[in-house]
Amino acid sequence: MNLSQFRKEQELAVQEELGRLIASLDIPAGLKESMNYSLQAGGKRIRPILLLAVIAEKGLHIPEAIKVACAVEMIHTYSLIHDDLPCMDDDDLRRGMPTNHKVFGEATAVLAGDALLTYSFGLIARLGGIRGEDRLLLIDLLSTAAGAEGMVGGQLLDMEGEERALTIGELEQVHRMKTGALLTFSAVAGAILAGCRDEEMRHYTDFGRHLGLAFQIQDDILDVTGSSEELGKTAGKDAASDKSTYPGLLTLEGAREKLGYHSRAAKEALEKLDGPHPLLEQLTDLIAQRTH
Repeated sequence: MNLSQFRKEQELAVQEELGRLIASLDIPAGLKESMNYSLQAGGKRIRPILLLAVIAEKGLHIPEAIKVACAVEMIHTYSLIHDDLPCMDDDDLRRGMPTNHKVFGEATAVLAGDALLTYSFGLIARLGGIRGEDRLLLIDLLSTAAGAEGMVGGQLLDMEGEERALTIGELEQVHRMKTGALLTFSAVAGAILAGCRDEEMRHYTDFGRHLGLAFQIQDDILDVTGSSEELGKTAGKDAASDKSTYPGLLTLEGAREKLGYHSRAAKEALEKLDGPHPLLEQLTDLIAQRTH
């Protein structure tokens, strides 16, 4: 199974479903436009692709899975809208385009992020053809991954880390929460929808955690080595804000070694699962080797 073709098909499916879902909402036009602006701005769609790849590798077709994938992408997009605000990272560029608050104003950007976050949970709650206990579990795990114990808590730790030098252990904790939690949820959500056993779920959890750290380490490396044009966002922001990063703490070569370790550990977790996992192995390589 080829990841490139799978990504192309699923990215289009996710893009179309996101557009359909937002278009169906009876909400103020300005709010809808702001939500849609950031959702349709592109991006790698790593989280929905990850979720859908887990299911595809089980040989299953679950129509409602696309909505769970969209819910994850909505939460990721809301986090980017808020992350770019002047009170957070104060960025003007995202995915090669002006950030949401630069186009629609800060107040509307905040509300668009709020709307995407809350809508995502309702989307999962209303899934058809999915057992009630599985819907409840997905909502529970997603609220943890996106909230104070995950992404939101990690964002605060990241902001606090700008004021002091973090240890490598503290930096890893930031990224397990800020970046890794939602990626881990994506893998586990696919496993839940596919009806995996508890033992399999543990291996998907380990895979997601290592994948999340690999993603963030490469992000840190690209902030040093990439340009704003290549990244689609402002390069060098970490150094400018005196933020602790893997290259800053370990050197660029040390960060690359750490990236290799987590990439290998992610694949080792996959080896403990039944059957081949070409899509997830290729996705791990894509994350570790990406240039933007």
